[in-house]
Amino acid sequence: MKLKEIDNRGTLQGFVFVRTCDRKTAKNGSVYLDLMINDSEQNVAAKIWDFKGTPEEQPAANSVILVRGVLNMYNNQPQFRIDRFRAANDSDGIDISKFVPSASFPGQKMYDELAWIVDHFQDEQLKKLTSAVLEEYKARIVELPAAFRLHHAVRGGLMMHTLSICRMAQRVAELYPSVDGDLLLAGAILHDIAKSDEFNLSPTGLVDSYTVRGILVGHLVKGAMIVEEIGKRLEIDEDLLTLLEHMLISHHGEPEFGAAVRPSFLEAEILSALDTLDANIYEIENVVKGVQPGGFSVKVWALNDRRFYNHGRKEPVTDVNFTFASEEEANN
Repeated sequence: MKLKEIDNRGTLQGFVFVRTCDRKTAKNGSVYLDLMINDSEQNVAAKIWDFKGTPEEQPAANSVILVRGVLNMYNNQPQFRIDRFRAANDSDGIDISKFVPSASFPGQKMYDELAWIVDHFQDEQLKKLTSAVLEEYKARIVELPAAFRLHHAVRGGLMMHTLSICRMAQRVAELYPSVDGDLLLAGAILHDIAKSDEFNLSPTGLVDSYTVRGILVGHLVKGAMIVEEIGKRLEIDEDLLTLLEHMLISHHGEPEFGAAVRPSFLEAEILSALDTLDANIYEIENVVKGVQPGGFSVKVWALNDRRFYNHGRKEPVTDVNFTFASEEEANN
């Protein structure tokens, strides 16, 4: 079943992927399940009303289930009422890759482009350090999502988010001569490297929870620790390490959003702004793409509980127009 094909045709049945499943209590005291389901192309809100089962019997997040139900419209948004469901099993012959949300490009292809960017740094120390960190963490980051439930929470999402920031950083460095392009790009490439230690992954390759270290230390501080450790091993200049470490621990901008300190030099400020911009673009596109032109989205708590309008002038898609210099060079 493709969610984009759902219309008011009555009862529908098919396999869907469960992004989230939250147990809630209605005003009348009954329990209901609030789900977000998709088929790797589109998200649709779903409800299971008057649920009598235990938490262990409800659909598991990051799993495929067979559903039967009816599509309704609520606040001008599609909402799928699930009347019956069961977990998919081996006899169903489900190809999980067809259901798991994935980035627009293969993770390996985006990783190769990042490595190509580093290889063209003018600063030899930044090239040496960034290349070493990428190589050491390659196996852990190529297909890693960038988040649990927020922006780029898809297979390969970390590479997509990182390369998106690098593309914007390259343009900023071209526009403003005072920006140290190599330093900015090194910070962009490494800013989320420690998310590899922050997440527990489900069998689908998506994030299903945070690690203890992820909760207690976090990827900003752990990223700085990684840079410090590998930098010392490679005998990188201490002042340069300090600049890069500051960029990593400050890229969330404000302490209330997890930054250890606020950005305190130009490239750190730019990295923080580009990180926020790319995340917000993805979040807005993701929520608006399920809205009919002329309609508003549901409130997005990660963006100050704002609702976003689909003006209809262009189709909203969580996509990027990457070109791959590494690929072009290989073909020449």
